[in-house]
Amino acid sequence: MAPQEDDGRYHPVDALKAGTQGALIAGGAGVFAAAIKNATRKTNHGALGVVTHSGGIIFTFTAVGAVFEFVQNASANLRQKKDHYNAGIGGLFAGSIMGMRSGRMPVILGYGAFTAVTLSVFDLCGGSLRGKKPEIEGMDEFERKEYLRTTRRRPIEETIEHLGEGRGIKGPGYEERRRQRLQEKYGVEINPVSAEAS
Repeated sequence: MAPQEDDGRYHPVDALKAGTQGALIAGGAGVFAAAIKNATRKTNHGALGVVTHSGGIIFTFTAVGAVFEFVQNASANLRQKKDHYNAGIGGLFAGSIMGMRSGRMPVILGYGAFTAVTLSVFDLCGGSLRGKKPEIEGMDEFERKEYLRTTRRRPIEETIEHLGEGRGIKGPGYEERRRQRLQEKYGVEINPVSAEAS
């Protein structure tokens, strides 16, 4: 992704480097997919069957990863903005690469449009399958939860008003009120137990 600082100015990134990294990552995934396809075939083609019989899968994965990353970062550099449109433009080109295996123009355009819309919406919604990004960059999950507890904690009186006491929710004087209720209802006297030895 193209970085954008808090000062509001766009800082360009190296699109060729991003494209190369995308090609390596997607190419590795392509080798993995080709190996699975080779292993599940009925006929045995040996270890080189991954490349000789499933080389098209590796090439497609590599091309899609390289084209997406390059076009996304190049469009961000040209537009001088980092937004979801860059992912849509990159998705259009990457999806078109996926559709080229069919050799039919409607399929190429359909794959491109579907991929563009999917990646654009994904980027618009935060770009993560784990949900919203943390409030402060670099914050891990534990620190984020502690931050949320301190900033969004409700007073115990409000919680008791909505939920009532019991089930682990104990307001001030709860033990004394519980003792009185048990005394009135069952006639049982409950004495508090001291943990200290006498």
